[in-house]
Amino acid sequence: MAISPQIFPPRKRRPSAESFISPKLNDINLLHSLLHLTTQISSINPSTTLFLLKRSTTAVVRKAKLLAVLFEDLIRNSDTALASSSSSSSFLLCLEETYIVLHRIKTLIEDCSNGSKFFLLLQIETVADNFHKLTGELSTLLDIFPVHDLDLNDDVQELVILIRKHCSQSKPVIEYSETELRNEVVSVLERIKNEIVPDRSRLASIFERLEIRDSSSCRAEIESLEDEIQNRNDENSKSEIVALIGLVRYAKCVLFGASTAAAASFVVEAQRRKQPTELVVPADFRCPISLELMRDPVVVATGQTYDRESIKLWMDSGHNTCPKTGQTLAHTELIPNRALRNMIALWCREQRIPFDAETVTGRPSSRVTNKAALEATRMTALFLVNKLKVPVTNSQSMEDSNGVVYELRFLAKTDSDSRASIAEAGAIPLLVRYLSFDVGVHSPSLQVNAVTTILNLSILEANKTRIMETDGALNGVAEVLRSGATWEAKANAAATVFSLSGVSAYRKRLGRKTRVVNGLVQLARCGPEGPRRDALAAILSLAADRESVAKLVEGGAVEMAVEVMAAVPEEAATVLEAVIKRGGLVAVAAAYNGIKRLGAVLREGSERARESAAATLVTMCRKGGSEVVGELAAIPGVERVIWEIMAVGSVRGRRKAATLLRILRRWAAGLDGGEIEGFSTTTMTSATMVVPTSNSIAQ
Repeated sequence: MAISPQIFPPRKRRPSAESFISPKLNDINLLHSLLHLTTQISSINPSTTLFLLKRSTTAVVRKAKLLAVLFEDLIRNSDTALASSSSSSSFLLCLEETYIVLHRIKTLIEDCSNGSKFFLLLQIETVADNFHKLTGELSTLLDIFPVHDLDLNDDVQELVILIRKHCSQSKPVIEYSETELRNEVVSVLERIKNEIVPDRSRLASIFERLEIRDSSSCRAEIESLEDEIQNRNDENSKSEIVALIGLVRYAKCVLFGASTAAAASFVVEAQRRKQPTELVVPADFRCPISLELMRDPVVVATGQTYDRESIKLWMDSGHNTCPKTGQTLAHTELIPNRALRNMIALWCREQRIPFDAETVTGRPSSRVTNKAALEATRMTALFLVNKLKVPVTNSQSMEDSNGVVYELRFLAKTDSDSRASIAEAGAIPLLVRYLSFDVGVHSPSLQVNAVTTILNLSILEANKTRIMETDGALNGVAEVLRSGATWEAKANAAATVFSLSGVSAYRKRLGRKTRVVNGLVQLARCGPEGPRRDALAAILSLAADRESVAKLVEGGAVEMAVEVMAAVPEEAATVLEAVIKRGGLVAVAAAYNGIKRLGAVLREGSERARESAAATLVTMCRKGGSEVVGELAAIPGVERVIWEIMAVGSVRGRRKAATLLRILRRWAAGLDGGEIEGFSTTTMTSATMVVPTSNSIAQ
């Protein structure tokens, strides 16, 4: 009975050489293992599980069926057969080598069944030769198989001779139709490379013959090709695969149309299920910029740790400061935090989360591409954008638009070439149409896909300018931020603000927009954890500009940070530190009621949260005068907590704690009455309010 391809689940990596080491078993157990292996191979029906190399696969499956008869007979007569062998050690060695060859045959069939169809087609001569070589190795083993030393009946002996004869006469077999199809694919890739749009009917014929007949099978083929890149070390092979991915992406859109809204939603939901969203990632394992699990943690000049990709993007955007502390970086060298990386890798293994454990060299990996891939990407982007130019008139056309926008969202996520091609094709003004409140009401998924596509496009530096210069783009993002139909839409709008604010000039423009600031503050105040973190990250980025800080204070960012400190202490304390540092007296006054909460973070927060809380309190005490210091001193046990941070905190945390302790001691001794950094205290009824003196420096 034929078995489905699922009996050999696909692998993300090819097996190492150790996978083919023979098992250390005694004679009878090894025979049982061989029988099980040959039964697995002989159960495959190449006509249903393969579309290429059927003759080669059928030949080895037939030989496996005959070998299964041999192993069954040896097991059945094991006592007499094994006892009659005059050289049991050589017989056992022969069985072990046979096991290795059969295991390699099974693995080769597995690759053909579950791997990329396009890549198998281009490698068909090599794969056919591999089948031939393995059959030759099997023939050699059967030549030394001690047939006459074993107590086998005549039929089985004749069977071994027959298998040996078939193996010795085997040749690499490739059908003419397979060679013709391979040449057809190469020809199409060459035409794309020369900027010639492939003929639709020609594409349809190729994909039909490869049995790729719908969008889902195209997605599966793209995933297989992407996995294949991980299996290859040679750059030429990788370049070939990248070109094939571009071809399949283009054909998917042209032949099978963009995803329907239902299909797009299904894929997004499936991707979410793959992610460990229900797991709580330890705070120390999350990047302070992206708030995602770090894959390659690095340390910057200030001693803070970030994910390499996030901090590299931050620096490439023109920043020369540490995102978390606001300090100017003495140098831009990124030092791998190998100890933390090993801890993250261990945690991921325990949680069964995929984690790339390959050695990080510290050098950016070169992106593999070629002319055919670039042109295929450009053609795909142009095709999709042209479909978006049709006016939206009813719910059906809105659903069609949703499918197209989803395809653009997916394409924009892949690489910088795709982002450039989409923007150059004129997608951004068309995407802005779908950010409105009305679209969110009638098609929430379309709004989500549109704002997420803009977010993905904004990763490319040149696209930041395109987005900021597109009429209505900034207002559209602000609209989604304030009144988006879903939390996902609002979160991605906040992430877009964060991405765009990487450019100093744009940070100023964003910070001056009241709708943007109010939207971020409201999302951080009321949103669930994920969107709240996105909003706080955007606020922190805007706080790097002194003019923007005034708008943040006016918009209630300080009060918001105090309110959410119990839920997200690390992020809230960091935002509070950044805003108060540049916000002057008004910010200090707004944060006055949060001093006790900062004290709680000092006592119970993570190392990073305690560091930010200590830094915030130092700034507040210096700017706010005796009233603020007195409020801090009134917290029970605060000095003990400060001593603890001085003993076990981070380098910056210990420094800030020491400063805080000196301020408290001077206040207790009555040495800091009057003015502190240009501010004085004035008593009004029962409360003391901090107000600027005439000599105060403008903040």
